[in-house]
Amino acid sequence: MKIQILTLYTTNIESQSEFYSQVLGLKIVKKSPKIISFQVGKTLLHFKFKKTATPYHFAINIPANKEEEALHWLKSRRSILKDGQDEIIDFRAWNAKAIYFYDQDLNIVELIARKNLKNDSSLKFGPEQFLEISEIGVPTRDIENVFSILSGVMEIEIYDGGFGNFCAIGDETGLFICINRDHKKWYPTNDKAFASNFELVLQEKGKQYHVEFNNESIKVVGLNNPNTQKK
Repeated sequence: MKIQILTLYTTNIESQSEFYSQVLGLKIVKKSPKIISFQVGKTLLHFKFKKTATPYHFAINIPANKEEEALHWLKSRRSILKDGQDEIIDFRAWNAKAIYFYDQDLNIVELIARKNLKNDSSLKFGPEQFLEISEIGVPTRDIENVFSILSGVMEIEIYDGGFGNFCAIGDETGLFICINRDHKKWYPTNDKAFASNFELVLQEKGKQYHVEFNNESIKVVGLNNPNTQKK
């Protein structure tokens, strides 16, 4: 599963524009008073203005061998969100290592080196090593229903977890991170998990789909076929 376009909402276009372009060094693709777009590897990231926007969690894949370099690079630009004293989080079950930080909206952004992808790089770490957005958080009160809708249209599977408090749906290049927002908060900060609206376009098994998460309802439309399901 590959997330091609991700649309999030922000209360401050200018603040996010400065952070992602000047602090992280990402290329601005489009900018207007109501939208700012960045190229994040293979993913196009849009921030649209909305007065009532609430925070998100999303993750960006980096090369499998670059977590130490990424930490050093990021620490000169932003404070690291730690788990106790740990700045690099070792997800042994996923064979991955991750680093967390806030952007200007207090979105929890994650840089994750997934060893199974075997996508090592010999290049010096920088924004060009942001490979793609690989996770988007989906806080909900009904994980099973979200899975039913996603899998019913796209036939994607559970990567980890179940229908209780946590379920990762998809694969290592694209995951919906579903949590029960009544019982679980975001790691590693314990921030409240808002059911923040988002849209994305993804590719799965050669087909494109548009996914919309709005007011805790999820809708999937096949852009190459007429299949549609809605919660």
